[in-house]
This record gives sequence, structure tokens and C-alpha cells, in this order.
Amino acid sequence: MTKHMSLIDGQWADFGNFQPDINPANTEEVIGEFSYGDASAVDAAVEAATRAAPEWAATTPQVRHDLLAAVGNALGANAADYGRILAREEGKTLPEAIGEVGRASQVFKFFAGEALRIGGQLHPSVRPDIDIEVTREPVGVVGLITPWNFPIAIPAWKAAPALAYGNCVVMKPADLTPACAQIIAKLLHENGCPPGVFNLVYGRGSVVGEALVNHPDVGAISFTGSAEVGNRMAEICGKLRKKIQLEMGGKNPMVVMDDADMDVAVGACLNGAFFSTGQRCTASSRLIVQAGIHDAFVEKLRDAMVALKVGDPLDETTQIGPVIDETQLKSNLDYVDLAKQEASDVVGGERLELSTPGFFQAPALFLGTTNDMRINREEIFGPTASIIKVGDFEEAVAIANDTEFGLSSGICTTSLKHAREYRRRAQAGMLMVNLPTAGVDYHVPFGGRKGSSFGPREQGSFAAEFYTIVKTSYVFSG
Repeated sequence: MTKHMSLIDGQWADFGNFQPDINPANTEEVIGEFSYGDASAVDAAVEAATRAAPEWAATTPQVRHDLLAAVGNALGANAADYGRILAREEGKTLPEAIGEVGRASQVFKFFAGEALRIGGQLHPSVRPDIDIEVTREPVGVVGLITPWNFPIAIPAWKAAPALAYGNCVVMKPADLTPACAQIIAKLLHENGCPPGVFNLVYGRGSVVGEALVNHPDVGAISFTGSAEVGNRMAEICGKLRKKIQLEMGGKNPMVVMDDADMDVAVGACLNGAFFSTGQRCTASSRLIVQAGIHDAFVEKLRDAMVALKVGDPLDETTQIGPVIDETQLKSNLDYVDLAKQEASDVVGGERLELSTPGFFQAPALFLGTTNDMRINREEIFGPTASIIKVGDFEEAVAIANDTEFGLSSGICTTSLKHAREYRRRAQAGMLMVNLPTAGVDYHVPFGGRKGSSFGPREQGSFAAEFYTIVKTSYVFSG
């Protein structure tokens, strides 16, 4: 059995306490064992990052560019092999997994370029003989806590900008997907990342994550995960006056108007709701359908959903892989049972027994629901979607916005007026027209509103707002 260690100060650290990484499509397969650290491991990692921070911040943009570009190129060149690891570890279909590795490659190469584009501003003063310069400086040591559902893309879009802008990193990856974080750590290490600049510590969130958030020498925390954990982190970081960036989920609406192209609408909703096993914070979980198209749309979507093949993610015919683990599957099935009480009808949703022991679930469609039901208020994070019938555009907008979340929102329509009005009025950080609510580009901001997000946006040039501190300098030359 392959054993994997944490990376601290440029050395692979063996803490013992090896925990297995299980294939959710075949629980008899252990992908590897990973050495879990504790609060003392976090202390060692932060100490190493703190020592390395001044020199890394002083490196030239070219040095940072070259490191990030090398990692990006290596990810791209080995996307098929790394994608296979991701598919076995997380359960995504192999094409999705390879695509995610490709996205991580693009992210590293984009921020390699951003390292060369760190600029400032010169302003004339309102007073004579004074020059004003606005510059950006690294925060110092940043803690990155990443989720299991995008186990290589999200670590990439947190680590790459952190390093590009001159910060040192301590990363705590999700317990359920440690192998993908190991790939990034190894590539950074093999391509000359100086000791202490990037540190990786495996361990429980309640131990390693807690120590990282509370550590006095960590200047910023970027977290993607549950709202419950994120809200508690915000309280801690607020008291410590520590920068924090939170991405915490969604209950995303997709409005389907009477004038929608039926095939486009069905395709967008099928993808947004059920692909990636519904394990995306941007998934379309509330399908708000206008009455005139409702019956025909439901019939076509139901038929398309039932035809989806659930199975081994490495099988080229599989369209939906397993749920990540038994705990998540039980939660999903509990919501299906709840839907049987709340909705008028439930199609699918049962646990599937396939040729290998795994966490397989048929996708589920909840029919005849209203927006006040629990299944439409709470994030399920599985391959499920509810249908909500509405009479007109105004009702659709009101229901779409009636949620504590505000990550992604979509509309399927051929009306320019409806598209324009929905873009203006949707209370979400990202808006899709005739596209799935899930699926974003790497060079533009990612993030939401209300209970979905807190702090500066991730990705694109907007990442500088979180990973840097602005300094304004005044110089008298008289």
C-alpha cells in the first residue's frame, strides 16, 4: 500500500496515523494511505511558511511565473493519468476528471501570467509637490482549506494566486480526496518551490483546520465548504482581525420560460442538476418552470434523467459516478424520503447495487413542489432537483430570489427582454442565460451573495483583492 506524507518546509513529514483513501465506486479498493497531522504539525508548517515569507515576497515576478507555469504545464501534460486518480478518488466520470485536471493546469498558467502583471497606480496629489503611489503587497502566510468535490481545481485556484502574489501557503485538503492535493504538492516540490513556501498538512478539519484558522501567524484563510463551518470561521477570523474568504454553497434556481428552446432547456437542466452526481455548489437544484411549458418540459427531462447511466467512473459509458461516501449518500436518501412526504411525486433517487460495492444513487426528480418546502430550502448536494411551477416571469423571479443563498442563477428563454431583466434582478453572484448554472471560466471572478459567499471573489484578476494588501505611499519632492 502506497503511503503519502504531508509536506512541511520542503520535507515529507511522516506523522504516523495513516488513514485510507477509499474509492467510492469500489469500497474494497484503497487508493493510498495518508499521514494525518495535528495542531503541532500546523505549528511546524506555519513556522516554516513564516520563515520563508520575506524571501518569497522579495522574489522577482519571473521566478514566481516560472514555478507556476511549470506546474501548469506538468498538469496539462499528465491530465489523463492525474484524471484517473481523481476519478478513482472522488468518483467523477473520467472525462469530467480529466477536464478538471485541465482546468487546474489553466489556472496555474493564468496566474503565472498574473505574477508578471502585478501593477500599481500613480495618482496626482491634491497638494503640490507630492506624488502618490498605490501598490499591492502579499498578506504573508495564508491558510487554504479545500473541499472534496473539486479536489484539484479548487486547490489550484487557491494556491496559484496565493503564490503568484508572493504569499506562503499552508494547505489543508479534504479528508476524502487527499491524493489530488498530493499531486499539486509534488509538482511544486519537484519544480523548485523553495522550502516553506508551500506546505501541505493532512488531518481532520476539527483538528488541523481549527488550528490553522486560530493560528496567530496566519494572515488570511480561504475556505470552501459548508455554511455551518464557514460561519463559525468568520466569527473566529473577525475576532482575530484576520482576512477570510468563504464559499459555502447554494440552492441555485434555473428558470424555464414558456418561450425557451425545449432542447436547450432540458440539456441545461440535466447537466446542471445531475452531472458530477449533483455534488457542485453551483448545481441547479430548483427548476422553476412556467406553466405553459411545464408538462412537456417535465416529461422530456424525466425521460432524459431516467436514461442516464450510473456506474463506474472509469467506464466510458458512465454518465454519473458514485456519491462521495456513505454519510453523504445517507443524507441524500433522507432527503428523498422527505421529498416523498412533501412533493406530489418522486422519480428515481433510490440506492443502486451495482457490480462493485459503492455509493451509487439514481438521480431524482421531485415533482409538484413549492418553494417553502424543506427540499427547496436546504442544500442537498446530491443528484436531485425539484420542479416548481409558476405562472409568469414576475413569479419566477420572486421564487428564484427567495432563498438564503445566492451563488448561481439561470434562465432559459429566447426573449431578450426576459434575459436582460433576469440578469438585472437575479440575486446571485453568477448568472447564466441558456446555460447550466454549473460550469465557469477560470479567468473571471467566481463567487456569490447572501449565504453563499463572504469576502473577495476567487479566480481571475479579482483574486488580488484577497491575496494582497493595498499600500498607499506619499512622497514629497519639493
